[in-house]
Amino acid sequence: MAEATFADGVENGQTTSFSNTEAVTTNGTTTANSRQDTPLSNSKRGLTYDINESPVWYISILLGFQHYLTMFGSTLGIPLLLSVDLCMEDNPVDIGKLIQTEFFVSGLATILQTTFGNRLPIVQGASISFLGPAQAILQAQGPCLDRLTVNSTAEEVELRGEFWRSRMQLLQGAILVACLVEIIVGFTGLIGFLLRFIGPLTIAPTLCLIGLSLFGTAGRFAGGNWILAWCVVVLMTLFSQYLTPFSIPVPGISTEKRFRVVWFPVFKLLPVILAIIAAWVLAAILTATDQIPEGTTGRTDFRATVLRDSPWFYIPYPFQWGVPFVTLAGVFGMIAGVLASMVESIGDYFACARVSGAPPPPNHAVNRGIGVEGIGCILAGFWGTGLGTTSYSQNIGVINITKVGSRRVVQASALFMIILGSFGKFGAFFATIPIPIIGGMFFILFGLVAAVGLSSLQFVDLNSSRNLFVVGSSLFIGLALPSYMNDNKGAINTRSAEFNQIVTVLLSTNMFVGGVIAAFLDNTIPGTDEERGIIGSRASYGDQSTIDNMLKCYDMPFGMKWIRSVKFFEYIPCSPTFKGFIRRKQDRPVNGTAVEVGVTNDAMELNE
Repeated sequence: MAEATFADGVENGQTTSFSNTEAVTTNGTTTANSRQDTPLSNSKRGLTYDINESPVWYISILLGFQHYLTMFGSTLGIPLLLSVDLCMEDNPVDIGKLIQTEFFVSGLATILQTTFGNRLPIVQGASISFLGPAQAILQAQGPCLDRLTVNSTAEEVELRGEFWRSRMQLLQGAILVACLVEIIVGFTGLIGFLLRFIGPLTIAPTLCLIGLSLFGTAGRFAGGNWILAWCVVVLMTLFSQYLTPFSIPVPGISTEKRFRVVWFPVFKLLPVILAIIAAWVLAAILTATDQIPEGTTGRTDFRATVLRDSPWFYIPYPFQWGVPFVTLAGVFGMIAGVLASMVESIGDYFACARVSGAPPPPNHAVNRGIGVEGIGCILAGFWGTGLGTTSYSQNIGVINITKVGSRRVVQASALFMIILGSFGKFGAFFATIPIPIIGGMFFILFGLVAAVGLSSLQFVDLNSSRNLFVVGSSLFIGLALPSYMNDNKGAINTRSAEFNQIVTVLLSTNMFVGGVIAAFLDNTIPGTDEERGIIGSRASYGDQSTIDNMLKCYDMPFGMKWIRSVKFFEYIPCSPTFKGFIRRKQDRPVNGTAVEVGVTNDAMELNE
């Protein structure tokens, strides 16, 4: 029905709603039939397309490309930061291949996650949680070799290439072993068990800190040229908030082969792309007129060498940098990144579900999500990205702006990552987007991620001093302690270097610190379920039959009839029919009939 709504558009100058009506054309006249609202209907959430709906194919491609551009900044920036410690700054062509590999693996991981993982419309990409451990591991290996000069011999060039490849092989080995922990924690159901201690008062600070913790990165990116950054901020605000009621006429052909005009809501669906293009054009003009100083990140020719030196075609392949090797210190260091990544991803799952029209993810979806993220990290280790993969918060912000939560759109963006990750020149072209433009985009998107986290507090009694204490303490400590750890790298100093590294990375991760403190306080300070917001958060999704129907978005894409017919799958933590290892009284059959438990008392757990 969503496809028909969007495709039919306007005929003979009469407009139909894109979000909550079905277009019906009779004798050349378009009328609209309203859809009946459910407790989680699109009209309530303000969505144009929810998680299970799909726009027409060409709109899906366009919206998918918008997600691709949104994740481009982080996926481009993180490998560039890592390349310094890998000692490959003198190898721009290999840096381009590293960036291509990152996009290629991100596409594979996103396809796996949206199809077989938690099945939320969530983008996977290079995890900044792994960057700190990776830099610490590489710095422990000693300094880089001397930089190449114009007089360097071929042997020196080859020696430097072998040097950085050996450092990459070290990271690959550490990732391959450490990410096995993530797979085990996910598929054994351990992470789902921990969800029973997570309520709105834990989710809100965790999600909020995901957005707020990145203000430094956004500021550094924008600082290259504040004119371009503010241009993006103003245009994204204008397009996504003020101009959304306006559509533009687009010519088309009806099913009866007649010419017609379709009114396309371009500002509502494509605010990010429009803002980037407009700011990019401005940057090109300022660069051509030398209004932006040479050598600054605001110029469009700042990374021109990447475009010139990149090959037209290059398909990344496993072990392209050589065979990985493993060290104990490297593995323990990467495990710290894995733990921080899991905490961040759980928060992203709840945020993504909230903005895409899905109920909070049940245990089995979280279990599968974390397990599949581990598989994505294993792929990153095989292909050699130098970092693991995780869920991207900024793309959740795009869903919140565009009101398009379709799973199919994110899968389209994954295809862009895979295909364009094989075309060196195309990816290199978008790598020339000035970094301040990316920074301005982050201002809006990460701010929205923080706001989505705070929106969870709508179910909480904010007149309760208990709740205010939990939220305020976790937010402040979640900002203060990591800030101290980043300013004092040697604050944790024991006899075990591996222990020091793990604790330092965890205490430097805002969402980990804030989430753990919030979970501890919320589960130990006395308070009723109603006061804590648990009852209210469940009630907002309607009655049990509505919840059961909505939870089908977390089912596997095929084979569900067989899975439901085999009782054994009820004990598999990643199965959609998982009911827990310990069956409670109300779960057991009564006179041959199984009684459904429905919504449990566990925080944010629906139909365990």
